[in-house]
Amino acid sequence: MKCWSLPDASTAITIAAVIFLHAIIPPAAMAAVVEHTFIVSQVKMTHLCNETLVTLVNGQFPGPAIEVTDGDSVTVHVVNKSPYDLTIHWHGVKQQLNCWADGVPMITQCPILPNHNFTYKFNVAGQEGTLWWHAHVAFLQATVHGALVIRPRHGASSYPFPKPHKEIPIILGEWWQMDLERADWGIAHGVDLYFGASTINGKLGDLYNCSGSIEDGYVLDVEPGKTYLLRVINAALFAEYYLKIAGHKFTVVASDANYVTPYTTDVIAIAPGETMDALVVADAAPGRYYMVALPNQSPEPDPQSPVLITRGIVQYRRVQAPAGDTPVSPEMPDQDDLMPSLHFHANLTGLLHHPHQPTPVPTQVDERLFITLGLGTVCRRGHSCKRSQSNETFTVATMNNISFQQPAVATPLLKLHYHNTNRMDMLLQELPDKAPRVFNYTDPALIPPGPKEAKLEPTSKAALARRFRHGTVVEVVFQGTALLQSESNPMHLHGHDVFVLAQGEGNYDAARDVARYNLVNPAIKNTVHVPRLGWVAIRFVADNPGIWYMHCHFGFHLTMGMVALFIVEDGLTTDTSLPAPPADFPSCRHI
Repeated sequence: MKCWSLPDASTAITIAAVIFLHAIIPPAAMAAVVEHTFIVSQVKMTHLCNETLVTLVNGQFPGPAIEVTDGDSVTVHVVNKSPYDLTIHWHGVKQQLNCWADGVPMITQCPILPNHNFTYKFNVAGQEGTLWWHAHVAFLQATVHGALVIRPRHGASSYPFPKPHKEIPIILGEWWQMDLERADWGIAHGVDLYFGASTINGKLGDLYNCSGSIEDGYVLDVEPGKTYLLRVINAALFAEYYLKIAGHKFTVVASDANYVTPYTTDVIAIAPGETMDALVVADAAPGRYYMVALPNQSPEPDPQSPVLITRGIVQYRRVQAPAGDTPVSPEMPDQDDLMPSLHFHANLTGLLHHPHQPTPVPTQVDERLFITLGLGTVCRRGHSCKRSQSNETFTVATMNNISFQQPAVATPLLKLHYHNTNRMDMLLQELPDKAPRVFNYTDPALIPPGPKEAKLEPTSKAALARRFRHGTVVEVVFQGTALLQSESNPMHLHGHDVFVLAQGEGNYDAARDVARYNLVNPAIKNTVHVPRLGWVAIRFVADNPGIWYMHCHFGFHLTMGMVALFIVEDGLTTDTSLPAPPADFPSCRHI
């Protein structure tokens, strides 16, 4: 039996004061500062019988996870020992009044030069769930990335779903056997490149071998009857993935750090940039089961890529598998079947009556944009050239038939914007409300070798931007097209979450499709999957001052120019205006 002595009077008063302060101080005031150091360097790794020089953070692939609690502040010291200029983007972090930390080169900051350091500081107040971080320079995202997990202030017991036994990050990615900066340059100049293998948590899996030696695969040990929260992240450059575990189902409970109405499915469809939180109950017969990630793609006549499946193993602890035992395999969708993706994303709806869900969907819209997404061509020399896969052109990715071109400036655009310089208006071209011409956007005959694309493919390059007054309610319809190819498009908006009102196949028709809008509990996302030959309608409030990237999260589309800048003006008060840049901002290399 333990004996306790009573405190003296002064100690009792102190204890009472602490208890009183704890009761009256809000939880955010007790937030922590989470600090990391990211050392970016090159490391030799061997896969598929080849040694590749890979750019990593702290020698890890994937990079280190950042784990925080709602309300915490994050400090990350980036030490660049790589040969590349780089920035780090905190994907999905809203960066309220902190656009300076968004990590987009020459938009929000100068890149961190080789042998230089920079410290990012931001907070994660008002967000819960799975986000991630990645390099935002060239193709370095493929190896410079990691999870960013935000837990509830009051612990896992406050999840709006059963408390899991464990929480496991599952990062889907790609293995490239080449210099990623050269790969980025090649894609921008029309070179046909592709990754060498798919990965789960950096492991290639047993479908790949080197001179007969099987590659290691990711292994998840589970206990019978326990529930696991899988925090799934697609960090790939090129592919949306289908994820399945043989003999098990997922209950999707969140996406992009926003809770969703629990949705049970045997397959997760996840596009580059997206995150999905899913519960898995270990309720199958004890044994070993394959976890399979399959990259999907558009069917012919789009160009076809190799089928680069990867798989790991879910195995029940304390179950001895017989020698030569083969894990159970799931039946996967066809690689060219995109209907499971359309169905999956259409079934995501927001979770009502949760403290972190925002105010209801605004019903009064101030500005409407109709943005076509596709490819086009630019003449290599002059303004006149042959089209239809001619070597006189190069291919670009477009929004409303304009491909983004980074302005040649020595100062980040955000600094020019903050100081209200006249140069901004000279550098930027306004993103128009709609495409320059109306046509059957989803006509398969626009895909080569179809006969119709030559008249529609000419395009231009410009620093594409759109300004919004602070507080503007914006509705955007993204329309996928068949122009030159018919890829889907995961569109990511920095600095804001968006309401996903509706999606559909074919051409958007306001007279028909507005009636389908979900204004009650739409999914809330930062990365929106626009289906192949289809459309998505979103709505958001432009209430975060700064310059924010809106772009496709396919690495090749980003490099090819499917980008626009959304500029949110200051409000009328200090609390709605962009503050001054940090004193330690990195300087730019002279251009």
